[in-house]
Parts: sequence; C-alpha cells; structure tokens
Amino acid sequence: MAPRRLRLGWVAALGLLLALQASAAGEFDPYRVLGVGRSCSQAEIKKAYKRLAREWHPDKNKDPGAEDKFIQISKAYEILSNEEKRANFDRYGDAGESQGYSQHRQFHHFHEGFYFEESFFHFPFNSERRDTSDEKYLLHFSHYINEIVPDSFKKPYLIKITSDWCFSCIHIEPVWKEVAQELEVLGVGIGVVHAGYERRLAHHLGAHSTPSILGLINGKITFFHNAVVRENLRQFVENLLPGNLVEKITDKNYVRFLSNWKKENKPHVLLFDHMPLVPLLYKLTAFAYRDYLSFGYVYVGLRGTEELSSQYNINVYTPTMMIFKEQIDKPADVVQARDMKKQLIDDFLSQNKFLLAARLTNQKLFQELCPVKKSHRQRKHCVVLLTGEGDKFAETYEAFLTFAVANTKDTLRFVHIYNERQPEFADALLRDEEKYRGKSAVVILERRSNAGKVAYKTLEEAWQGSREDNFVLLDLLDQLRTDPGLLSSDTVLTDLNDELAPIFLIRWFYSMLDYISDCWDSLFHNNWREMMPLLSLLFSALFILFGTVIVQAFSDSSDARDSPPPEKEETATKTEKNDTSFSKESNRIPRKGFVEVTELTDINYNSNLVRLRPGHMNVVLILSNPTKTTLLQKFALEVYTFTGSSSLHFSFLSLDKHREWLEYLLEFAQDAAPIPNQYDKHFLERDYTGYVLALNGHKKYFCLFKPHRSGDEGGTLGAGEDYDSSLHTEARGKSCSPGSRAIKNKLHKLSFWMERLLEGSLQRFYIPSWPALD
Repeated sequence: MAPRRLRLGWVAALGLLLALQASAAGEFDPYRVLGVGRSCSQAEIKKAYKRLAREWHPDKNKDPGAEDKFIQISKAYEILSNEEKRANFDRYGDAGESQGYSQHRQFHHFHEGFYFEESFFHFPFNSERRDTSDEKYLLHFSHYINEIVPDSFKKPYLIKITSDWCFSCIHIEPVWKEVAQELEVLGVGIGVVHAGYERRLAHHLGAHSTPSILGLINGKITFFHNAVVRENLRQFVENLLPGNLVEKITDKNYVRFLSNWKKENKPHVLLFDHMPLVPLLYKLTAFAYRDYLSFGYVYVGLRGTEELSSQYNINVYTPTMMIFKEQIDKPADVVQARDMKKQLIDDFLSQNKFLLAARLTNQKLFQELCPVKKSHRQRKHCVVLLTGEGDKFAETYEAFLTFAVANTKDTLRFVHIYNERQPEFADALLRDEEKYRGKSAVVILERRSNAGKVAYKTLEEAWQGSREDNFVLLDLLDQLRTDPGLLSSDTVLTDLNDELAPIFLIRWFYSMLDYISDCWDSLFHNNWREMMPLLSLLFSALFILFGTVIVQAFSDSSDARDSPPPEKEETATKTEKNDTSFSKESNRIPRKGFVEVTELTDINYNSNLVRLRPGHMNVVLILSNPTKTTLLQKFALEVYTFTGSSSLHFSFLSLDKHREWLEYLLEFAQDAAPIPNQYDKHFLERDYTGYVLALNGHKKYFCLFKPHRSGDEGGTLGAGEDYDSSLHTEARGKSCSPGSRAIKNKLHKLSFWMERLLEGSLQRFYIPSWPALD
C-alpha cells in the first residue's frame, strides 16, 4: 500500500505542477493582447501593434489602466515580432527570455519530463512578481524626452535600468528602494527603465547591460560605476550638482556677498546651521532656484562667524534661513525650524524670488514679473522706473524704492530699467519726448498679449522722487483700481536684451568643454568595449584616406613636370567643339530617350493598376510639384533601356495629392517605412520623393525602390548610369543647381533595380487589396 500511495502522491504532485504551469501560461497571451490569430503575418502583427500603441499610450489615454495595457501591448509585440520567441511561445507557452529561457529548458528536461516551474517556488525572476515599488517610477521614451529631460534643469534624476531574469537587479533592490525613498524626499527625481519593454529608451540612454544606474542633470547623462551602497549613491547625486551653488560665508565676506544683489539682480539667501558640511537638501534647493536666488551657508560652530550670528540674532541651535533683498542690514524674511523640510523651504523661497524693485534684465524676467492679463480679476500692473546708471540717478532710484516698499501689493509690481541698456523699450514708452531726455520717468503698464502689446500711462512730469511725485503716482494707482481705462496709450514692445548673458566666445568655450567631456566619458569610460570596432573602422578609414592623398599628390606633381604647357588657342578650339557636340547630344537625347510616362489618377487608376492584365506591372515614380520636372527627366533616362518590354508600364504619382495612399502601401513594407511616432512632429513631413513602386495589380504585390541618398555633386560616372546619360548630365551641368543634382541623384541606381525587377529577385510586399485613390 505504501508504494502505491507514494506513486499516487507523485502523480498528484505532477498534476498540480501541470495545472500551475497551465494557469501561469494562460496569464499572458500575446495573440489575445494584440487581437491577432496564431497564423497571422508579421505585417498584420505590426499593424495591430501600431494601432493599439496609439490608442493606449499613457501620454494620450488618461484611463487608469492605460499604462499597464501599454506595457502588455509592448511585451506582446516584442514576443511576436521575434520569430524565435514566437516559436518558443507557441511550443512551450513562454517566450524564453535570455537566461530564464536556458534555465526553463533545463527544468523541462529534468528527470525525464518532471520539472519545476518558477511559479511553484515563487522566485521573483519576473517583473510582475517583484516588488511593485518601482511601478510609479517607470519611464517611457516620450515621457523621458518631453518631461524628464526639461525637468532635469531644475533637479537631478537618479535612473535605474533593469530587466527580467536579472539576478543582480534582485540583489541591489533593497538598497535602491531605501535610497530612492530617501532622495525623493530631498527633491531628487527617481526613474526606472525596463530594458525589455523600453528598448528604445535604454539604447538612447546608452545602457547596454542590467542593472545600470545613471544620473541625469541639465540634460547630461552620467553613469554610476561604484558599489551600490547608500553612501556611494548619495555621494554620486551630490557630485552631479555644480560645485559653485552655495558659497561658504563668514564674518569676512558676508558684506560682499549680500551687497552683490545689485550686480546679480537677485535676492540673497543665508542658511545658518550647525552642520560642518552643506546639507544635500540645501544644495538641491540652490540648484532648483539658481536662476532667481544666490545662496550662502554659515556654519555657526565655526570660529569667525560670531559677528554674523550676533548681528542678525541667530539661534545657533535651530537652523535659520534668511532672505536679503535691497537692504543688507536686515533680512526681508526669516524662517526657523528644527527640521527643515523641502516643502517648507519651497514655500518660503517661492514667495521671495524677486527684489522689491527688480531691474528688468531679460524678457523672461519681464514676463514673470508682469504677466499677461488673463481675466479682470487677475489684472497685474507694473510700475516701471526708466532711469540711468550712476550716482546722478541714485537719489531718484532710492525714492522709487522707498515708494515701492510702502505700496507693494499682489496686483502691483515695481521694476526699473536702464535706458542705455534697453533703448528700444524706453523709446517705445517715452516716444523720444524731450522733457524726459537725461531724466528718470515712471510708467504704469499692463501687458495685454504675449506678442508684446501693452497698455500704459506715463507720468506727465519726469520723476524726481519728491513728495509731489509720490502723491501724483499714488493718486494714479488709486484711480487705476476703479478705472482700468486710465491706461489710455498702447504700443508693442520688442523683446528685452539679455543683459546678464555671457558673451559668445565664453558660451562657445564652455559648450566645447562639455562636449569634449561627454565624448571622453562615452568613448573611454562608459562604453569603450562597444566603441572599439567603431574606433578601429574610423582609424582605418583615416589611414586609407591619408595614403590616397599622399599618392595622389605625388602623381599630380610628376604629371605636372612631364606634361608640356597647354596652348590657349588649342584649348579654346577644343572647348568650342566639345560645346557643339554636347549641345547636339543634348538635343538628340530627348528624341532618342522618349518614354511615355502618364500620371496615375483616380480616372485611370482601375485600368492602369487594379485591372492590369496578368503578367503586367506598372512602375510608378513618386514626385512632388517642385521636383516634377527634374525627377521625370532622370526617370526617363534610367528606364529608357527597359521600354522595349510590353509588360512594363510607366507612371508617376503626385505626393501632394496622394500621400495617404502611399503611406498605406508602405505600411506593408516591413522595414521600408518606420513605425510612426505620434509625438514626432516631423513624421508627416517625411520626404518620399524619388521612391519608385513596381505594382503588380493582378497578384496584389509591389516592389519598392528607395532613393539613393548620396551627397555626390556630379562630375563622375555613377554606378548604374550609361554613357549617354552621363554626357547629358555633364552637358547641362552648368545650368543645374546643386539642389537639382541632389534630386537627380535620388534615382542614381534605378537601372540596377530595374534589372533585378525583371530577374524577379526583388522582395515582394503583398497587400490584401488595392486601396482607393482619392
């Protein structure tokens, strides 16, 4: 009985394992996800994927389950588009990915067909069974390009590249989870890229293995190469930040630091803390607000900061943050907290981003300080002091600043501008009136549109800062509250000059340094193994080119020594004869090379294609109105030798009229037309001129010729050209522009393609039916 029970137990266990396998296999069916049958072709799979990807992309579909659905669609297409994975799925119910597949096969052959499935032991090899903490950080290509990269100019990002069946990914998971939660609270962006589902993004990032960790800041990618521990990851993020974000402040330099508000046109922030090193939270905050504020750090435990702490009455046991604007003897705002949180700091700084009477130094600052009116309740008026530089205007500016401090409101902003640095702005508002020349003036304005239209009113007299001027300005502001029509004048302002922008040479120098640094890091540090074949090919090409130049130089010099000097009269006579022969040849070619090419339209569409006799083909040239003449001439020369075949017909199709018909056909050419990306705004402008289609109307297939993209400017006999066509091209070389030559070169190798067409060796793309030509 005991052996029988044991056998029954083994049979029950085997049945349980088979049931678990069947349930696991039934969890994901790529055919069902894409809505195609098991006998479908690659073209049908591709078409179904494109349709579903557009419908369920998370950036377009706001359904809560859109992201999961999109991942399933991508995974299904990844399996079915690969013939090996598709065959594995059809045979075993699993695609058999990389390492997992080899182990899966080993399990299948273990002990004469008795094997263990990973679902039985619940190993966390599959991403669907892993910790779901990474799901909220998953990145897609369009999301990365459109949102993450621009946001990296405000905060650094730490990104992990992972995949299924990655044992090292499982090993670093606890450390990654802890560090991601810690850094996210401080303001670091976190991202996760699944290399299996987002291969395009992983390739774009340069990640060729998993797991990989990289940092992104200012659109620049830096790879992490140390051991994955908490301290190394924190230090990696800190090293991504620029080194000059926060200045160390002591009793010796605090006056100079705070006095730079006028030069930098920014408020200055001081953080007092008892930590010897600048906290990472403060560095990240300084990076986020670097365009608006300057940051300094005071270590209150350091000798040499006593005077500073005493002057501003600092509590050395509590972190304190102070904002200084136009006055350095007292702060404009203060916040104290035992535990400085990011939200507290952001709220504090966002309310103090600008000076009380900031100077307009660029268009961006003008748009932020004086936004466009969106509604009656959101009216914001700007009081602008147009003044000059130097001690002569210091008194009028101080009077304007005092008035601004006493009358600042949410709906009122005070700014000033230097007439010499922004002359177009000043001239548009003052209209070159003589009474304001060499003096200061005050203008109240309201921006009406982003195109530069403003309504404004200028004070009748020049601004002197007297009590009378203050009363007049205050009275106008009171009237403006009840009568918006007070701003009776209007004009259009041009964009302001960027006064603080570095000069061109400095910007170019820094850009070159960044570019060289990126290339060095990419070639010799990150992906040097992958780059070795490319470097070898590059140096080989340079060596061959250099050798060719040397040989040519020596041969030219020897020919020049040996050949007698040419005679002018002989040369002129030969040139005349050549010109005559060329003109005769050019007059003869159109008669000899005549080819009947008709336009394919909705009128002759059925007779020339749909109902074309068996064995006959229509060779159709794709062109546009600007390229029509040039392409037709070149097309006639290329196909002239094939016009003797009665089974070939020649036509042309206007791309301007029938682009949709062409793109529908190209979808069946698997690699001829890429999968359209709805976020690529240049996809609809794709240039199909020069494409040639050989259409078999009876058997419903076509062959495709893609244009030759050569940069050859002519002068040599290209492959596929006969002697007559080369002479014809050379004869008209003087009258052909480089643009027309480039267009002609698109059909450079069409004659070779025609020979392969007649041989039947070209790839054929079949379609279910011919679409209507609207």
